[in-house]
Amino acid sequence: MIRSLRVRLMLAATLLAVLFMLALLPAMQGAFSLALRDSIEQRLASDVTTLISAARVENNNLQMPAQLPDERFNLTDGRLLGYIYDREGRLVWRSNGTREEHLNYTPRYDGRGTEFARIREANGQEFFVYDVEVKLLGGKSAAYSIVALQPVREYEATLEGLRENLYLGFGAALLVLLALLWIGLTWGLKALRRLSQELDEIESGERESLSEQHPRELLRLTGSLNRLLHSEREQRSRYRDSLDDLAHSLKTPLAVLQGVSEDMAKRAQERDQAWLLQTQIERMSQQISYQLQRASLRKSGLVRHQVRLRPVLQSLCDTLDKVYRDKRVQVSFDLPEQCHVPIEQGALLEMLGNLLENAYRLCLGKVRISVRETADIIELCVEDDGPGVPPAERARILQRGERLDRQHPGQGIGLAVVKDIIESYSAKLTLSDSSMGGAAFRIHFPVV
Repeated sequence: MIRSLRVRLMLAATLLAVLFMLALLPAMQGAFSLALRDSIEQRLASDVTTLISAARVENNNLQMPAQLPDERFNLTDGRLLGYIYDREGRLVWRSNGTREEHLNYTPRYDGRGTEFARIREANGQEFFVYDVEVKLLGGKSAAYSIVALQPVREYEATLEGLRENLYLGFGAALLVLLALLWIGLTWGLKALRRLSQELDEIESGERESLSEQHPRELLRLTGSLNRLLHSEREQRSRYRDSLDDLAHSLKTPLAVLQGVSEDMAKRAQERDQAWLLQTQIERMSQQISYQLQRASLRKSGLVRHQVRLRPVLQSLCDTLDKVYRDKRVQVSFDLPEQCHVPIEQGALLEMLGNLLENAYRLCLGKVRISVRETADIIELCVEDDGPGVPPAERARILQRGERLDRQHPGQGIGLAVVKDIIESYSAKLTLSDSSMGGAAFRIHFPVV
Protein backbone atom coordinates (compact mmCIF):
# COMPACT_ATOMS: atom_id res chain seq x y z
CA MET A 1 0.00 0.00 0.00
CA ILE A 2 1.36 3.41 -1.00
CA ARG A 3 1.36 5.64 2.09
CA SER A 4 2.77 8.83 0.52
CA LEU A 5 0.06 11.30 -0.47
CA ARG A 6 2.35 12.97 -3.00
CA VAL A 7 3.19 9.66 -4.68
CA ARG A 8 -0.52 8.75 -4.79
CA LEU A 9 -1.39 12.07 -6.42
CA MET A 10 1.49 11.72 -8.86
CA LEU A 11 0.39 8.22 -9.85
CA ALA A 12 -3.19 9.39 -10.33
CA ALA A 13 -2.07 12.42 -12.36
CA THR A 14 0.27 10.25 -14.44
CA LEU A 15 -2.50 7.76 -15.15
CA LEU A 16 -4.90 10.52 -16.19
CA ALA A 17 -2.26 12.19 -18.36
CA VAL A 18 -1.37 8.91 -20.09
CA LEU A 19 -5.05 8.06 -20.68
CA PHE A 20 -5.68 11.55 -22.04
CA MET A 21 -2.74 11.33 -24.42
CA LEU A 22 -3.68 7.82 -25.52
CA ALA A 23 -7.15 9.13 -26.35
CA LEU A 24 -5.71 12.21 -28.06
CA LEU A 25 -3.20 10.33 -30.22
CA PRO A 26 -5.76 8.69 -32.57
CA ALA A 27 -7.57 12.00 -32.96
CA MET A 28 -4.32 13.78 -33.81
CA GLN A 29 -3.29 11.04 -36.21
CA GLY A 30 -6.70 11.20 -37.89
CA ALA A 31 -6.41 14.97 -38.21
CA PHE A 32 -2.91 14.67 -39.71
CA SER A 33 -4.13 11.98 -42.10
CA LEU A 34 -7.05 14.11 -43.33
CA ALA A 35 -4.83 17.16 -43.70
CA LEU A 36 -2.30 15.13 -45.66
CA ARG A 37 -5.00 13.68 -47.94
CA ASP A 38 -6.34 17.17 -48.57
CA SER A 39 -2.84 18.31 -49.43
CA ILE A 40 -2.39 15.41 -51.85
CA GLU A 41 -5.77 16.12 -53.44
CA GLN A 42 -4.90 19.78 -53.94
CA ARG A 43 -1.52 18.92 -55.45
CA LEU A 44 -3.02 16.35 -57.83
CA ALA A 45 -5.70 18.88 -58.81
CA SER A 46 -2.93 21.33 -59.61
CA ASP A 47 -1.16 18.66 -61.70
CA VAL A 48 -4.37 17.95 -63.64
CA THR A 49 -4.79 21.68 -64.25
CA THR A 50 -1.30 21.74 -65.75
CA LEU A 51 -2.19 18.91 -68.11
CA ILE A 52 -5.48 20.53 -69.12
CA SER A 53 -3.78 23.84 -69.88
CA ALA A 54 -1.23 22.08 -72.13
CA ALA A 55 -3.76 19.94 -74.06
CA ARG A 56 -4.99 20.83 -77.56
CA VAL A 57 -7.54 19.16 -79.84
CA GLU A 58 -7.03 19.28 -83.59
CA ASN A 59 -9.41 17.41 -85.90
CA ASN A 60 -10.85 15.62 -82.90
CA ASN A 61 -7.38 14.37 -82.00
CA LEU A 62 -5.62 15.19 -78.71
CA GLN A 63 -2.31 16.97 -79.11
CA MET A 64 0.13 17.26 -76.18
CA PRO A 65 3.37 19.23 -76.40
CA ALA A 66 6.66 17.36 -76.24
CA GLN A 67 7.71 19.39 -73.24
CA LEU A 68 5.14 20.20 -70.59
CA PRO A 69 5.33 23.40 -68.50
CA ASP A 70 5.94 21.37 -65.33
CA GLU A 71 9.36 19.78 -65.83
CA ARG A 72 8.51 16.93 -63.46
CA PHE A 73 6.14 15.48 -66.07
CA ASN A 74 9.01 15.34 -68.53
CA LEU A 75 11.35 13.27 -66.35
CA THR A 76 11.37 9.52 -66.85
CA ASP A 77 12.08 8.95 -63.17
CA GLY A 78 9.75 11.68 -62.01
CA ARG A 79 7.08 11.16 -59.43
CA LEU A 80 4.37 12.95 -61.38
CA LEU A 81 2.21 10.37 -63.12
CA GLY A 82 -0.25 11.65 -65.69
CA TYR A 83 -2.70 9.82 -67.97
CA ILE A 84 -5.33 10.95 -70.48
CA TYR A 85 -8.16 8.64 -71.56
CA ASP A 86 -10.83 9.23 -74.22
CA ARG A 87 -14.50 8.75 -73.53
CA GLU A 88 -14.28 5.08 -74.52
CA GLY A 89 -11.62 4.49 -71.84
CA ARG A 90 -8.70 4.17 -74.24
CA LEU A 91 -5.35 5.52 -73.11
CA VAL A 92 -4.37 8.31 -75.48
CA TRP A 93 -1.46 9.89 -73.59
CA ARG A 94 0.82 9.17 -70.65
CA SER A 95 3.67 11.11 -69.02
CA ASN A 96 7.31 10.02 -69.20
CA GLY A 97 7.32 8.96 -65.57
CA THR A 98 4.69 6.26 -66.20
CA ARG A 99 6.79 4.15 -68.57
CA GLU A 100 7.65 1.68 -65.85
CA GLU A 101 4.21 1.73 -64.26
CA HIS A 102 1.66 -0.76 -65.52
CA LEU A 103 -1.54 0.80 -64.34
CA ASN A 104 -4.76 -1.08 -64.89
CA TYR A 105 -7.08 1.88 -64.45
CA THR A 106 -10.30 2.40 -66.39
CA PRO A 107 -11.96 5.77 -65.96
CA ARG A 108 -15.72 5.99 -65.95
CA TYR A 109 -16.97 8.87 -68.00
CA ASP A 110 -20.27 9.28 -66.17
CA GLY A 111 -20.60 13.02 -65.95
CA ARG A 112 -19.52 13.34 -62.30
CA GLY A 113 -16.79 15.77 -63.31
CA THR A 114 -14.14 15.24 -60.63
CA GLU A 115 -13.22 12.19 -58.59
CA PHE A 116 -10.56 11.70 -55.92
CA ALA A 117 -10.08 8.08 -54.87
CA ARG A 118 -7.63 5.51 -53.62
CA ILE A 119 -7.15 2.44 -55.80
CA ARG A 120 -5.29 -0.81 -55.40
CA GLU A 121 -3.65 -2.66 -58.27
CA ALA A 122 -3.44 -6.42 -58.66
CA ASN A 123 0.26 -6.34 -57.77
CA GLY A 124 -0.57 -4.75 -54.42
CA GLN A 125 0.44 -1.19 -55.29
CA GLU A 126 -1.89 1.58 -54.17
CA PHE A 127 -2.37 5.03 -55.70
CA PHE A 128 -4.26 8.21 -55.04
CA VAL A 129 -6.14 9.10 -58.21
CA TYR A 130 -7.50 12.51 -59.21
CA ASP A 131 -9.72 12.12 -62.28
CA VAL A 132 -11.21 15.11 -64.11
CA GLU A 133 -13.67 14.80 -67.03
CA VAL A 134 -13.34 17.63 -69.54
CA LYS A 135 -14.77 18.53 -72.94
CA LEU A 136 -11.99 20.23 -74.78
CA LEU A 137 -13.25 22.95 -77.16
CA GLY A 138 -16.81 21.93 -76.28
CA GLY A 139 -16.92 19.04 -78.79
CA LYS A 140 -18.80 15.91 -77.77
CA SER A 141 -16.18 13.70 -79.38
CA ALA A 142 -13.42 15.66 -77.66
CA ALA A 143 -14.30 14.46 -74.16
CA TYR A 144 -11.44 13.10 -72.06
CA SER A 145 -10.59 11.91 -68.57
CA ILE A 146 -7.38 13.54 -67.38
CA VAL A 147 -5.86 11.62 -64.51
CA ALA A 148 -3.02 12.42 -62.08
CA LEU A 149 -1.71 9.81 -59.66
CA GLN A 150 0.54 9.55 -56.66
CA PRO A 151 1.73 6.31 -55.00
CA VAL A 152 0.21 5.73 -51.57
CA ARG A 153 3.62 4.61 -50.23
CA GLU A 154 4.77 8.23 -50.21
CA TYR A 155 1.69 9.19 -48.20
CA GLU A 156 2.25 6.32 -45.76
CA ALA A 157 5.94 7.16 -45.37
CA THR A 158 5.04 10.77 -44.61
CA LEU A 159 2.30 9.67 -42.20
CA GLU A 160 4.67 7.25 -40.46
CA GLY A 161 7.22 10.03 -40.03
CA LEU A 162 4.53 12.30 -38.60
CA ARG A 163 3.40 9.49 -36.28
CA GLU A 164 6.94 8.96 -34.96
CA ASN A 165 7.36 12.69 -34.40
CA LEU A 166 3.97 12.73 -32.69
CA TYR A 167 4.99 9.91 -30.34
CA LEU A 168 8.28 11.63 -29.54
CA GLY A 169 6.54 14.95 -29.01
CA PHE A 170 3.87 13.43 -26.78
CA GLY A 171 6.50 11.51 -24.82
CA ALA A 172 8.56 14.67 -24.26
CA ALA A 173 5.40 16.61 -23.37
CA LEU A 174 4.41 13.89 -20.89
CA LEU A 175 7.81 14.05 -19.18
CA VAL A 176 7.66 17.84 -18.97
CA LEU A 177 4.08 17.64 -17.67
CA LEU A 178 5.03 15.10 -15.00
CA ALA A 179 7.99 17.22 -13.93
CA LEU A 180 5.73 20.26 -13.63
CA LEU A 181 3.15 18.20 -11.75
CA TRP A 182 5.82 16.98 -9.32
CA ILE A 183 6.99 20.54 -8.73
CA GLY A 184 3.38 21.70 -8.32
CA LEU A 185 2.54 18.92 -5.89
CA THR A 186 5.72 19.56 -3.92
CA TRP A 187 4.77 23.21 -3.59
CA GLY A 188 1.11 22.40 -2.89
CA LEU A 189 1.95 19.86 -0.16
CA LYS A 190 4.45 22.19 1.50
CA ALA A 191 1.72 23.21 3.94
CA LEU A 192 1.21 19.58 5.00
CA ARG A 193 4.96 19.16 5.50
CA ARG A 194 5.00 22.26 7.69
CA LEU A 195 2.06 20.88 9.67
CA SER A 196 3.88 17.56 10.05
CA GLN A 197 7.00 19.38 11.23
CA GLU A 198 5.00 21.28 13.87
CA LEU A 199 3.44 18.01 15.06
CA ASP A 200 6.94 16.54 15.38
CA GLU A 201 7.93 19.56 17.47
CA ILE A 202 4.87 19.04 19.69
CA GLU A 203 5.70 15.34 20.10
CA SER A 204 9.28 16.18 21.04
CA GLY A 205 8.11 18.84 23.52
CA GLU A 206 9.59 21.81 21.61
CA ARG A 207 6.22 23.56 21.27
CA GLU A 208 2.82 23.33 22.92
CA SER A 209 0.40 24.03 20.06
CA LEU A 210 0.13 24.36 16.29
CA SER A 211 0.53 27.74 14.66
CA GLU A 212 -2.15 29.49 12.60
CA GLN A 213 0.14 29.99 9.61
CA HIS A 214 -1.56 27.33 7.53
CA PRO A 215 -3.88 27.36 4.48
CA ARG A 216 -7.57 28.01 5.04
CA GLU A 217 -8.44 24.39 4.35
CA LEU A 218 -6.25 23.19 7.26
CA LEU A 219 -7.23 25.76 9.88
CA ARG A 220 -10.18 23.71 11.11
CA LEU A 221 -7.92 20.70 11.54
CA THR A 222 -5.19 22.65 13.34
CA GLY A 223 -7.79 24.34 15.55
CA SER A 224 -9.26 20.97 16.53
CA LEU A 225 -5.81 19.58 17.32
CA ASN A 226 -4.95 22.62 19.42
CA ARG A 227 -8.20 22.25 21.37
CA LEU A 228 -7.44 18.57 21.86
CA LEU A 229 -3.94 19.34 23.17
CA HIS A 230 -5.27 22.02 25.51
CA SER A 231 -8.05 19.75 26.76
CA GLU A 232 -5.62 16.89 27.31
CA ARG A 233 -3.22 19.06 29.31
CA GLU A 234 -6.04 20.41 31.45
CA GLN A 235 -7.49 16.96 32.02
CA ARG A 236 -4.13 15.53 33.03
CA SER A 237 -3.53 18.46 35.33
CA ARG A 238 -6.95 18.08 36.96
CA TYR A 239 -6.39 14.34 37.30
CA ARG A 240 -3.04 14.79 39.03
CA ASP A 241 -4.34 17.61 41.23
CA SER A 242 -7.37 15.58 42.26
CA LEU A 243 -5.24 12.59 43.19
CA ASP A 244 -2.78 14.81 45.06
CA ASP A 245 -5.63 16.42 46.95
CA LEU A 246 -7.10 13.00 47.71
CA ALA A 247 -3.77 11.65 48.93
CA HIS A 248 -3.20 14.73 51.09
CA SER A 249 -6.69 14.55 52.57
CA LEU A 250 -6.22 10.86 53.42
CA LYS A 251 -2.86 11.29 55.12
CA THR A 252 -4.27 12.62 58.37
CA PRO A 253 -7.03 9.98 58.75
CA LEU A 254 -4.54 7.24 57.93
CA ALA A 255 -2.07 8.61 60.48
CA VAL A 256 -4.81 8.69 63.11
CA LEU A 257 -5.83 5.13 62.28
CA GLN A 258 -2.20 4.04 62.40
CA GLY A 259 -1.86 5.55 65.87
CA VAL A 260 -5.04 3.85 67.03
CA SER A 261 -3.83 0.50 65.71
CA GLU A 262 -0.52 0.87 67.53
CA ASP A 263 -2.35 1.63 70.79
CA MET A 264 -4.61 -1.36 70.25
CA ALA A 265 -1.60 -3.60 69.57
CA LYS A 266 -0.30 -2.86 73.06
CA ARG A 267 -3.37 -4.58 74.55
CA ALA A 268 -3.21 -8.32 74.18
CA GLN A 269 -6.94 -8.81 73.82
CA GLU A 270 -7.03 -6.41 70.84
CA ARG A 271 -3.94 -7.51 68.93
CA ASP A 272 -5.91 -9.40 66.30
CA GLN A 273 -8.08 -6.38 65.57
CA ALA A 274 -4.98 -4.17 65.51
CA TRP A 275 -3.26 -6.47 63.02
CA LEU A 276 -6.36 -6.44 60.78
CA LEU A 277 -6.55 -2.66 61.01
CA GLN A 278 -2.86 -2.22 60.18
CA THR A 279 -3.21 -4.58 57.22
CA GLN A 280 -6.05 -2.53 55.75
CA ILE A 281 -4.17 0.73 56.39
CA GLU A 282 -1.12 -0.65 54.55
CA ARG A 283 -3.33 -1.77 51.67
CA MET A 284 -4.88 1.70 51.41
CA SER A 285 -1.40 3.27 51.38
CA GLN A 286 -0.33 0.94 48.59
CA GLN A 287 -3.38 1.84 46.52
CA ILE A 288 -2.78 5.57 47.00
CA SER A 289 0.91 5.29 46.09
CA TYR A 290 0.14 3.19 43.04
CA GLN A 291 -2.50 5.58 41.68
CA LEU A 292 -0.23 8.59 42.25
CA GLN A 293 2.51 6.86 40.28
CA ARG A 294 0.12 6.18 37.40
CA ALA A 295 -1.14 9.77 37.36
CA SER A 296 2.31 11.34 37.31
CA LEU A 297 3.87 9.05 34.70
CA ARG A 298 1.06 8.47 32.19
CA LYS A 299 2.12 9.12 28.64
CA SER A 300 0.64 12.10 26.76
CA GLY A 301 -1.47 11.14 23.76
CA LEU A 302 0.28 13.30 21.14
CA VAL A 303 3.72 13.95 22.61
CA ARG A 304 6.50 11.58 21.57
CA HIS A 305 9.72 11.62 23.58
CA GLN A 306 13.26 10.53 22.83
CA VAL A 307 15.58 10.29 25.85
CA ARG A 308 19.27 9.44 25.70
CA LEU A 309 19.65 6.27 27.75
CA ARG A 310 23.27 6.19 28.95
CA PRO A 311 23.23 9.34 31.18
CA VAL A 312 20.03 8.15 32.91
CA LEU A 313 21.53 4.70 33.57
CA GLN A 314 24.78 6.18 34.80
CA SER A 315 22.98 8.48 37.24
CA LEU A 316 20.82 5.66 38.64
CA CYS A 317 23.77 3.28 38.98
CA ASP A 318 25.86 5.92 40.77
CA THR A 319 23.03 6.37 43.29
CA LEU A 320 22.49 2.63 43.79
CA ASP A 321 26.25 2.05 44.15
CA LYS A 322 26.14 4.27 47.21
CA VAL A 323 23.06 2.53 48.62
CA TYR A 324 24.59 -0.95 48.10
CA ARG A 325 28.24 0.04 48.60
CA ASP A 326 28.89 -2.96 50.83
CA LYS A 327 27.76 -5.31 48.08
CA ARG A 328 30.13 -3.83 45.42
CA VAL A 329 27.91 -4.60 42.45
CA GLN A 330 29.66 -4.69 39.05
CA VAL A 331 27.47 -3.12 36.36
CA SER A 332 28.22 -3.52 32.65
CA PHE A 333 26.66 -1.55 29.78
CA ASP A 334 26.17 -3.07 26.33
CA LEU A 335 24.54 -0.26 24.36
CA PRO A 336 25.46 2.40 21.75
CA GLU A 337 26.81 5.69 23.06
CA GLN A 338 23.97 7.68 21.42
CA CYS A 339 21.17 5.21 22.15
CA HIS A 340 17.73 6.83 22.65
CA VAL A 341 14.47 5.29 23.86
CA PRO A 342 10.95 6.60 23.06
CA ILE A 343 9.77 7.43 26.58
CA GLU A 344 9.49 10.50 28.78
CA GLN A 345 12.47 11.06 31.10
CA GLY A 346 10.48 10.94 34.34
CA ALA A 347 8.84 7.69 33.32
CA LEU A 348 12.22 6.28 32.28
CA LEU A 349 13.73 7.17 35.66
CA GLU A 350 10.85 5.55 37.54
CA MET A 351 10.88 2.42 35.39
CA LEU A 352 14.64 1.85 35.40
CA GLY A 353 14.86 2.86 39.06
CA ASN A 354 12.53 0.03 40.03
CA LEU A 355 14.19 -2.54 37.75
CA LEU A 356 17.75 -1.64 38.77
CA GLU A 357 16.87 -1.49 42.46
CA ASN A 358 15.49 -5.04 42.21
CA ALA A 359 18.59 -6.16 40.29
CA TYR A 360 20.98 -4.59 42.83
CA ARG A 361 19.04 -6.04 45.75
CA LEU A 362 18.75 -9.60 44.40
CA CYS A 363 22.00 -10.06 42.45
CA LEU A 364 25.05 -11.87 43.75
CA GLY A 365 27.40 -9.20 42.44
CA LYS A 366 26.80 -8.55 38.71
CA VAL A 367 24.21 -6.61 36.72
CA ARG A 368 24.13 -6.08 32.96
CA ILE A 369 22.11 -3.54 30.93
CA SER A 370 21.99 -4.08 27.17
CA VAL A 371 20.15 -2.65 24.17
CA ARG A 372 19.41 -4.33 20.86
CA GLU A 373 17.98 -2.25 18.02
CA THR A 374 16.24 -3.53 14.87
CA ALA A 375 14.10 -1.88 12.22
CA ASP A 376 10.94 -2.56 14.25
CA ILE A 377 11.85 -2.60 17.95
CA ILE A 378 14.29 -1.33 20.57
CA GLU A 379 14.89 -4.02 23.20
CA LEU A 380 16.17 -2.85 26.60
CA CYS A 381 17.28 -5.69 28.88
CA VAL A 382 18.18 -5.58 32.61
CA GLU A 383 19.82 -8.81 33.86
CA ASP A 384 21.42 -10.01 37.07
CA ASP A 385 23.18 -13.11 38.40
CA GLY A 386 20.79 -13.61 41.31
CA PRO A 387 18.39 -16.48 42.03
CA GLY A 388 16.04 -15.54 39.19
CA VAL A 389 12.27 -15.92 39.10
CA PRO A 390 10.58 -19.33 38.73
CA PRO A 391 8.46 -19.50 35.56
CA ALA A 392 5.32 -20.20 37.59
CA GLU A 393 5.78 -16.98 39.58
CA ARG A 394 6.63 -14.57 36.73
CA ALA A 395 3.08 -13.45 35.95
CA ARG A 396 2.23 -13.06 39.66
CA ILE A 397 5.05 -10.72 40.63
CA LEU A 398 3.92 -8.18 38.02
CA GLN A 399 0.66 -7.72 39.91
CA ARG A 400 0.18 -5.04 42.51
CA GLY A 401 1.21 -6.00 46.04
CA GLU A 402 2.83 -9.29 45.03
CA ARG A 403 6.43 -9.96 46.10
CA LEU A 404 8.78 -12.94 46.18
CA ASP A 405 11.36 -11.30 48.42
CA ARG A 406 9.94 -11.18 51.96
CA GLN A 407 13.26 -10.43 53.64
CA HIS A 408 13.35 -6.75 52.63
CA PRO A 409 10.67 -4.11 53.29
CA GLY A 410 8.45 -2.90 50.48
CA GLN A 411 4.89 -2.51 49.29
CA GLY A 412 5.15 -4.76 46.23
CA ILE A 413 4.01 -2.16 43.70
CA GLY A 414 7.37 -1.41 42.01
CA LEU A 415 7.08 -3.95 39.18
CA ALA A 416 3.37 -3.19 38.76
CA VAL A 417 4.26 0.48 38.20
CA VAL A 418 6.97 -0.60 35.74
CA LYS A 419 4.47 -2.72 33.82
CA ASP A 420 1.92 0.08 33.77
CA ILE A 421 4.47 2.61 32.49
CA ILE A 422 5.65 0.25 29.77
CA GLU A 423 2.13 -0.52 28.57
CA SER A 424 1.23 3.18 28.48
CA TYR A 425 4.00 3.62 25.87
CA SER A 426 2.70 0.71 23.74
CA ALA A 427 5.75 -1.30 24.78
CA LYS A 428 5.92 -4.86 26.09
CA LEU A 429 7.57 -6.36 29.19
CA THR A 430 8.76 -9.96 29.26
CA LEU A 431 10.52 -11.85 32.04
CA SER A 432 12.90 -14.71 31.28
CA ASP A 433 16.07 -16.38 32.47
CA SER A 434 19.37 -14.57 32.03
CA SER A 435 22.55 -16.13 30.68
CA MET A 436 24.13 -14.76 33.88
CA GLY A 437 21.95 -17.10 35.93
CA GLY A 438 19.37 -14.69 37.31
CA ALA A 439 16.34 -12.87 35.88
CA ALA A 440 16.20 -10.92 32.62
CA PHE A 441 13.61 -8.15 32.28
CA ARG A 442 13.19 -7.30 28.60
CA ILE A 443 11.33 -4.19 27.41
CA HIS A 444 10.38 -4.01 23.73
CA PHE A 445 9.73 -0.46 22.50
CA PRO A 446 8.13 -0.15 19.05
CA VAL A 447 10.10 2.05 16.66
CA VAL A 448 7.95 5.09 15.82
